[in-house]
Amino acid sequence: MPDPISWGFDWPYYLTALAFGYLLGAIPFGLLITRLAGEGDIRKIGSGNIGTTNVLRTGKKHLAALTLVGDMLKGTVAVLVAGRYGGPDIALIAGLGAFLGHLFPLWLRFRGGKGVATYLGILFGLFWPAALCFIGVWIGMALALRYSSLSALAASLVSPALLYWVFDRVQMAEMMALLTLMLWAKHHENIRRLLTGTESRIGSKG
Repeated sequence: MPDPISWGFDWPYYLTALAFGYLLGAIPFGLLITRLAGEGDIRKIGSGNIGTTNVLRTGKKHLAALTLVGDMLKGTVAVLVAGRYGGPDIALIAGLGAFLGHLFPLWLRFRGGKGVATYLGILFGLFWPAALCFIGVWIGMALALRYSSLSALAASLVSPALLYWVFDRVQMAEMMALLTLMLWAKHHENIRRLLTGTESRIGSKG
């Protein structure tokens, strides 16, 4: 494999990577998949979100699974392609772009998903052991407490810490910490419901 291109501090390449990631991240798989399946506009049911959890409210588990895979892959592909041609720094920028694109897609008036699947996809592209740790924390919390949102919040909090203190991936940890802050901000309503005891549990119809 040839050595990655050395971009240095040439900002046009960083902007290109950011834009590339954004365009991938802004693909609204949840909206597209449900419309193609004849389920209408996913934004008009449940929470109005375009992510996997809300797609699951259609009762079509296969559509939710496709949405999960699509939202993950756009983060993974952004990181892997950018990293292949630009190196690890460019991969981080593309990952940031993909996350921003998912959260704030231009063509949906900047109203996107909450970022959990894309966050995980970015982790897989950057450093798969950290992604497996994320999944492990999510599953453990979900089995114990049956809150999907709390499981995601906990997993996103643990991931940067593991990257920094266990895996010694400092720059990666710093970027994932930034994504964690944005993910928590997008979950502000879930956090409020968790604090008031009104958040729906996994398997409930609420």
